[in-house]
Amino acid sequence: MATPSSFRVVGGVGLGLAGLAVLWLLRVSTADQSVDSVPAPVMDGLTLALSVLIESLPFIVLGITLSIVVQLWIPQRWLFRILPANRFGRRFVISLLGMFLPVCECGNVPLARGLVARGYSVSDSMTFLLAAPIINPVTIITTHQAFGFDDGILVGRILGAILIANVLGWVFSLHPNPESLLTTRFAAQCAVGPSATSASRMQRSSDMFLREATVLMPALIVGSLVAGAIQVLVQRETLVALGQDPLLSVLAMMLLAFVISICANVDSFFILPFADTFLPGSILAFLLLGPIVDIKMLALLRTTYRNSTLVRLTVLTALITAAVGTAVNLVA
Repeated sequence: MATPSSFRVVGGVGLGLAGLAVLWLLRVSTADQSVDSVPAPVMDGLTLALSVLIESLPFIVLGITLSIVVQLWIPQRWLFRILPANRFGRRFVISLLGMFLPVCECGNVPLARGLVARGYSVSDSMTFLLAAPIINPVTIITTHQAFGFDDGILVGRILGAILIANVLGWVFSLHPNPESLLTTRFAAQCAVGPSATSASRMQRSSDMFLREATVLMPALIVGSLVAGAIQVLVQRETLVALGQDPLLSVLAMMLLAFVISICANVDSFFILPFADTFLPGSILAFLLLGPIVDIKMLALLRTTYRNSTLVRLTVLTALITAAVGTAVNLVA
C-alpha cells in the first residue's frame, strides 16, 4: 500500500521532470517565434539553462545509482578496509577514490551523501566530494586532450584538487559537532540509516533512488536556470580585458567558472579558446574552482549542507584557488 511519503517522493520526481519539460517547451516555442517577439537574452538564457541541465542529468542519475550501490550492496567493511588509520593518510586516500568513480561533480553529491549514510565522517565525505570531480579518469583525459602537459595545467589541476580537498577536509574535521554541518533533514536521514526497514534490497534501492531524485532534481533545475540567467547578464568581453593581470585574471576566471557551471568532464574544452588570452594560472583557477563551487553545485550542495557550511566552503576554496592561480602566474 502506498504511503503518504511515497506519494511525496513520486510527486517530487514528477515535479523535476515537469520542470525539464517546461524548459524544453519554452525553448521550442520561443524558437518558433519571430526574433522581434522574443528578446534575445530570454532565448539565450533558456538555451544555456537547458544545456546545463541536460549535460548534468545523466551524471545525477549515475551518481544516485552509485550511491545506492555504496549504501545497500557493498559490505560496510569494504568501505573502510582500504583506509589508513592515520586521519591525514585516510583523507589523502579518500581524495583519490574518484579515480575509480568516473562521475562529474553533480553525480558526486549523491555519492558523498551515500558515504555519510554508511559511516564516513562529514569531513571524509567532503574530502571525496571536493576531489573526485577532478581526480577521475574522464576529467584527467579530457584535460590532457585539451592542454597536454603545457604550462603545467594538467599537473597543477590534479595537485590543486588534492590540496583543496585535503585542506578543507582537515579544517572541517576540527569542527566540534560535525553533524551540525549537515541540513537537519539529511542528518535525520543518516541517523535512521538504510537498514531501518524490512523491505527487500531491491525495494529499498527503488525507494532510495526516488527519494534522492526528489531532493536533487528540483535543486538542479533551479541551479541551471540561475546559471543560464547570469551567463546572459555577465559580459564576457569584460573578463577578457583582464586576461593579462596576474591577480585580476585569476579572479576573472574564477568568476567565469562560478557563472558558467559547466561539467568538469568537458570544461577543459570550453576554456581552451581563452588560453591565448589568459595567463596559465588563470586557466588553472577556472579548472579548479568550477567543479567545486559554481551556481549549479551550490544549489545541489544545499540539499546536504547548511548555508553556513557552504559559505565557509566557498570562501576557503576561493582563497586557495586564488593563491594557487596567482602563484602559477607569477612563476610562469
